[in-house]
Amino acid sequence: MCYSAKSLKTAALKRAVHDGDMAIADQLREELEALPGLVDRVFTNAFEHPPLAGFTDAEPYRPQLLTWGLVPSWAKDEAQAHKLRVQTLNARGESIFEKPAFRRSAMERRCLIFVNGFYEHQHFMKRTYPWYIHVKGREAFALAGLWDEWRNPANGAVLRTFTIVTTAANPLMAKIHNNPKLEGPRMPLILPQELEDAWLQPLEDARDAERINQLVLPYPQEGMEAWTVRPLTGKAAEPERASDPFEYPELAFA
Repeated sequence: MCYSAKSLKTAALKRAVHDGDMAIADQLREELEALPGLVDRVFTNAFEHPPLAGFTDAEPYRPQLLTWGLVPSWAKDEAQAHKLRVQTLNARGESIFEKPAFRRSAMERRCLIFVNGFYEHQHFMKRTYPWYIHVKGREAFALAGLWDEWRNPANGAVLRTFTIVTTAANPLMAKIHNNPKLEGPRMPLILPQELEDAWLQPLEDARDAERINQLVLPYPQEGMEAWTVRPLTGKAAEPERASDPFEYPELAFA
């Protein structure tokens, strides 16, 4: 699963500069600075529903402020919207075209969420140990997401939200994401740079969904790197140093 990440504002710039167009990068930098509530987050917790910069299929190169936890457009009121946000932080990639909360977004509203890395917990000897994971050689990378827009019937306010799509874990992530209570190890769907645009391409009909299904694959473990970090919550947490390496000697026996 993916419930926490490191997301610096500069991460979203990678969407603009991958083709070397610095003019677009300068414009994007200005737009990012203008997004209300967007700040650098060395550790961000999905359960707090933070706003992050995302790129949607509606405007593939213009950053949008999206909050974590998908609220489908059909949510009838604030109570239902709040309940859904907690349940939709992640979406299993294998079933996004089937689940009521995700299928419309899977067909019509996909997005990219750029992060510098993400966090997961490993279970060992009745304790959990936090890890920081990122893509080798890349300051930032894209996670596949779904988004939607919900209008609050009580006051007319518009809320744009997203969920992170997940896939089966590669061997590295299977070792880390080993919660025995879950069906199996998972990881966020990390898109190689050359496939980012493919995730945002419009779908004409249900048959086109297969193009998206073919992208739901674990990222190769040899392209990733991970290390243990300090506790992410509680008195021992140091949010600004959350991604710094920190060793637990007992894990040498894991």
